[in-house]
Amino acid sequence: MPDDQRQIVDQLAKRPYAQTMVGHKALVTGASSGLGRASALGMARAGADLVIDYNGSPEAADELAHEIEALGRRAITVQADVSKEEDVEALFAAGVKEYGTLHAVLSNAGIQRDAALLDMTLEQWNAVIGVNLTGQFLTVRAAVREYKRRGPQPEVSAALGKIVCMSSVHQQIPWAGHVNYAASKGGINMMMRSIAQEVAPMRVRVNAVAPGAIRTPINHDAWATQEAYDNLMKLVPYNRIGEPDDISRAVTWLLSDESDYVTGATLFVDGGMTLYPGFAHGG
Repeated sequence: MPDDQRQIVDQLAKRPYAQTMVGHKALVTGASSGLGRASALGMARAGADLVIDYNGSPEAADELAHEIEALGRRAITVQADVSKEEDVEALFAAGVKEYGTLHAVLSNAGIQRDAALLDMTLEQWNAVIGVNLTGQFLTVRAAVREYKRRGPQPEVSAALGKIVCMSSVHQQIPWAGHVNYAASKGGINMMMRSIAQEVAPMRVRVNAVAPGAIRTPINHDAWATQEAYDNLMKLVPYNRIGEPDDISRAVTWLLSDESDYVTGATLFVDGGMTLYPGFAHGG
């Protein structure tokens, strides 16, 4: 990233978070790294206490919990594989036991198992669909069940409860060589909208955030060198890579009362990637 862009991004990151989630008890799946980690910290900065789900390194989850506690908020860590129903049920039970209830959930856990179609195994397909799509279904269902069990708490949240599903620009943009991942994200789009339609009368809001190219370890090779970065920018009209904080602020807004009339929507945070910049000059 050029120095002038880096300076702008650093300036943006210093903006304080508005205290829009004070009193909220929030749960984030896949929270120990990447976008889940950034979003959990953003919610804590906005005033929420956190349940941190992880399925990898307990050390990374513990480090995040300590950072959240240093911000004056509470945090617990729970290991759970979101593709397993019993793990998701235990995750939510741990959160309710600790805090009494939950008000906001970010269904973020996701994986990639990339291969060309002719080389992709059923195990690779099932692994990605299991975590990225079935895991989101299990997480959202558990959240709605808890909101309904608890009942309204208007002193904390105007909605009965809020949910954000982490999607991707690839719910819209085909991605050769990644058919399992793209299919999982396309599925999230229709799953989220269908659930939002069903639970809106209960005053449960369900939305999605669809990131574009974000500077995280999972796509390190796409931005680590100047040549790679320049090639990536051909896909991004806004001409800078996204930062985890860009996603965190979008998630926090959707999980707060600031967006109380928004449900069933996907917020693309992609610097214009879904504008298909290759067509800017007539294709």
